Amino acid sequence: MIDFVPLLQPDRGQPARTIHVVHPDAWAAWLNAQPPRIRTTVAAHRLTGKAGNRAVLPGDGPDDWAMLLVCNEALESPWRIASLGEQLPEGIYRLAEGEPGAAMLGWCLAQHKFDRYKSDDAAQGPRVLLTGEPAKIDETVRLATATAKVRDLVNTPAADLGPAELEAEAKTLAEAHSATLTVTRGDALAQGYPMIHTVGQAAAKGREPRLIELEWGDPKNPRIAIVGKGVCFDSGGLDIKTGGSMKLMKKDMGGAAHALALAGLVMGLRLPVRLHLLIPAVENSIAGNAFRPGDVLRTRKGLTVENTNTDAEGRLVLGDALTKAAEGNPGLILDFATLTGAARVALGPDLPATFINDDTLADALLAAGNAVGDPLWRMPLWNGYDEMLTSDIADLVNAPDGGFAGSVTAALFLRRFVDAGTPWAHFDTFAWRPASKPGRPNGGDALGLRAAWAVLKGRYPG
Repeated sequence: MIDFVPLLQPDRGQPARTIHVVHPDAWAAWLNAQPPRIRTTVAAHRLTGKAGNRAVLPGDGPDDWAMLLVCNEALESPWRIASLGEQLPEGIYRLAEGEPGAAMLGWCLAQHKFDRYKSDDAAQGPRVLLTGEPAKIDETVRLATATAKVRDLVNTPAADLGPAELEAEAKTLAEAHSATLTVTRGDALAQGYPMIHTVGQAAAKGREPRLIELEWGDPKNPRIAIVGKGVCFDSGGLDIKTGGSMKLMKKDMGGAAHALALAGLVMGLRLPVRLHLLIPAVENSIAGNAFRPGDVLRTRKGLTVENTNTDAEGRLVLGDALTKAAEGNPGLILDFATLTGAARVALGPDLPATFINDDTLADALLAAGNAVGDPLWRMPLWNGYDEMLTSDIADLVNAPDGGFAGSVTAALFLRRFVDAGTPWAHFDTFAWRPASKPGRPNGGDALGLRAAWAVLKGRYPG
């Protein structure tokens, strides 16, 4: 992973090339204020002030030049100058007017690449951005590092990232912050967390299911739980996916990637909380001992679940993990999961479907998402659909027939494993960019991470 620290530096008047960022509405006024050589260059490039227009502008000397970008992104957008962070040559830059602010994040992330498997990708030198707000550098670097961690984990193929590798990531995190790591597997998993065990029991040797737990912080502080779905590959099980649907299932551990990154932010800034991180890590494979449609599964909570679809496995492993989280009586539970295709049909790739059982928490998350450019969309925990989970032979089913309200019924299933009085938010996130945008390449991405982090910082100030 790239070191983001050198990419942002305090502005002490050092030599730097200038970046002009002009909004389309201010184009005419900006152009009229420029000297003739600039207006001539703009005319030669046939720029009209449309968003996306850009040009290299001549400076006073033979080696002097500046960059022009016409951009309609808001001043608060992290992605305002991300395209320049990606495309400009190595060097030091400053904005001609104002401070980069939130745009420092996009500048940094534009220079991050997932190059683990690239053999001929020539490295480019850093593009350094100067800022007159040095106090914002550390937080930006923390967020860029956490986002890059999510991207790298999600992009890693399942052959190189299974339950054991997720455990290794958690171990590295625990060692870095003097946290306690507990891993439950084998018979103890089968007895204590039967749904996690059942979903992962068909995996090959070395890829056995496990529950990964990390605890950190003073026990006297408010307890919070962060849970992440760690399905390292999802074949669909015996309800096997088609090839096209299975193609991206390396990303089905995207919830775990978000949870690890968020836990790292919490511990890195030493928020005054007692953190409980839980990752049910499994591979949903096909073998003679794979669980079957129609099986009735036991749960840690004591409920029984009729399995109507082996491809609805994420909610099963999360159910046991949420039960364990609730046993610690946390004041807040956040869970992240690449849970349902229905959420993507409803909201597309950019908006995590967010289900929240507490209005105060919901208001805080939605406001934070808008403020930091990491939007969320609240979906209903509609009680009227709870009856869809009814089973004729067990306490509930994991996937109702008919396909209606698929993301809602999945969230209602999870709600059965959360204590009613505990504020809880469930992020049904895509964790993927199907098309590249400035600073956000095609591939794994963190969606909902920064919004959740902003809420935790505000809720538990240091």
